[in-house]
Amino acid sequence: GCTRDWDGLTCWPRATFGEVVKVPCPRFFEEITNIHGSFLQRNCTQETYWSEPFPPYTIACGFDEGSSKGPEDQKSYYSAFWRVYTAGYAASVTSLITALIVFAAFRKFHCTRNYIHMHLFVSFILRAIAVFTKDAVLFADETMDHCLMSTVACKAAVAFFQFSILANFFWLLIEGIYLQTLLLLTFVSDKQYVWWFIFTGWGAPTAVMFAWVLTRILRQNTGCWDDDENGVVLWIIKGPILLTVLINFIIFINVIRILVHKLKSQEGGGSHSSHFLRLAKSTLLLIPLFGVHYIVFAFFPESTGLEARLYIELGLGSFQGFVVALLYCFSNAEVQSELKKQLCKWQYQEYLNFTHKQRTLSRENSPVNYVTQLSLLEKISPKRKTSMYQNGVTSV
Repeated sequence: GCTRDWDGLTCWPRATFGEVVKVPCPRFFEEITNIHGSFLQRNCTQETYWSEPFPPYTIACGFDEGSSKGPEDQKSYYSAFWRVYTAGYAASVTSLITALIVFAAFRKFHCTRNYIHMHLFVSFILRAIAVFTKDAVLFADETMDHCLMSTVACKAAVAFFQFSILANFFWLLIEGIYLQTLLLLTFVSDKQYVWWFIFTGWGAPTAVMFAWVLTRILRQNTGCWDDDENGVVLWIIKGPILLTVLINFIIFINVIRILVHKLKSQEGGGSHSSHFLRLAKSTLLLIPLFGVHYIVFAFFPESTGLEARLYIELGLGSFQGFVVALLYCFSNAEVQSELKKQLCKWQYQEYLNFTHKQRTLSRENSPVNYVTQLSLLEKISPKRKTSMYQNGVTSV
């Protein structure tokens, strides 16, 4: 029969002699033509060669060869998009690592609030690394046969990618829950909750991923696990993400209500109020900006609004980490004040080292110091001592 074949657009499964194989049109054609449910066919001939697809791609998938939006244009478009989100994730990783170093280097920032921020930073870093890893493993070689590609490495890359997205959404949820806890339990120490936050933020995504990987192996162990998933497999990942977004949205509404009440009743005066308002400002900006948009696409098929998904989830989403670092670290007044203070210390220390060095050099080059050195040299010189001894003997 005919072996499995990748024609550059579609993967054709193995077939016996005389068998006619029917596959759907590639998904990206649906974005070009807005035609759904079209199919292609190929026949395994007597010479055990595959026939040409019939109808041809241009007819079966509704693609007009004279269209200005051809496959090459689409390839150029996605290539440009890849550059944009690669730059976005690179900027995010750089800024997040810098923010982590700042929070870790200064003891003043070692508190529950910043510990949670640091875990959120790590989740965004993992998400960026997962995107780079997935691109490198799955799409680095354009000549790669995607029909035969079903290695442990590519499956691990996709699983890591899914885990990073889950962890990212769960830590956004932890940020919302922490803010809610601060506002409701003002007089309770937040240190007792930090380990529960850490356990939930990393433990829940791990448990979900274990269930997803096990279901994939048992029910849909095909390709690199990056193909279209059936309902059960899809909702193992999609369900928890949607749940975190919905909870965050509820927290968002409730926190606004609490803040408005506190401001009206003037219960939050003084330093506690400024602390809450700073944290609320950052988190409330994050909740609608980095998660609620997922509700728009959650109940629709993956092929629906593909271009909008690309803009929101990849284009804007790649800069999420940069915005998080900007909100929680670089635009924070405490961080700016501490960095300025440390910079002044470094400058003052450099000034002291410079003045000390100048004084040492001036002392060494001083004429008085030079005469003193000569006198000392004459006193300890062996030749000087010998000549004095000889003169003493002669005189005797």
